[in-house]
Amino acid sequence: MKLTGLKKNLTKSSTVNDRKAFVELSHKNITVKRQAELLGLNRSSAYRKPPVRTISDEELLIMRLIDKIHTDEPTWGYRTITAILRREHKLVINKKRVRRIMRDMGIYTLYPKPNLSKRYHAQYIRPYLLRNLKIIRPNQVWGVDITYLRMKKGFMYLFVIIDWYSRYIVDYELSSTLDKSFVLRCLKRALSCQKPEIINSDQGSHFTNPDYIKLLEDNGVKISMDGKGQCLDNARTERFFRTLKYERIYISEYETPRELRIMLNDYMKTYNTRRPHSSLGGASPVSYYLKSKLNEAA
Repeated sequence: MKLTGLKKNLTKSSTVNDRKAFVELSHKNITVKRQAELLGLNRSSAYRKPPVRTISDEELLIMRLIDKIHTDEPTWGYRTITAILRREHKLVINKKRVRRIMRDMGIYTLYPKPNLSKRYHAQYIRPYLLRNLKIIRPNQVWGVDITYLRMKKGFMYLFVIIDWYSRYIVDYELSSTLDKSFVLRCLKRALSCQKPEIINSDQGSHFTNPDYIKLLEDNGVKISMDGKGQCLDNARTERFFRTLKYERIYISEYETPRELRIMLNDYMKTYNTRRPHSSLGGASPVSYYLKSKLNEAA
């Protein structure tokens, strides 16, 4: 790929701050100037790292524990998680702090919304459309969600789009913040290639956002949302997050966003093309997805 094409793709697929986060000033093989060119940055801005919220070692530990508890027991709310942190991990912590940390981690469905936002939030909530629905073909239903991915000294957020029929990862995006732009960017990219009949999500702020609603409606996609606090309505997406964390995140320490991104690129390729699924008769997601598409075309 030519440099101009690479720069164009990178610029479209990430924010300036996200691209700055991938600059490694002490990289052994690639100069800062070359990294800036590849990332579509000017050289001076490459040296200026985006502002990063300082997080104490204690808070990072709490986030790791909450992530593990939530991954294993996604129906537990902040009150139960607080009790577990106190009893099993001997932490002195109150419910208010746990709720705030869960909010920072993007765990939206397990805590109540502020009263002031209820009326605004409610106008963008859509009904759950999948109850008793038989999912019998690819691109009938996509599930979308966001999860927190820990690193050795920090964390990032992962947004994924999964075809529920085949378990195929349609697309994904990493971000250093929970800004809505990384969700919209990934969806626009996916919708430019395929259009599902339904997209299902939870009631998190990214998915009850007017820009999200408009994007899906403009593309003729029906919008489905889990019942409040009913994370099991999106169980197939949650199951993928659990698999990813146990197979990669919990067994390794990723030093930089670049290391995390390289791992994810490799994992998504392996998951889609090689990993057998018992629910698919031992087939991989991509083979099941393509076989069904070919049968439709026949």
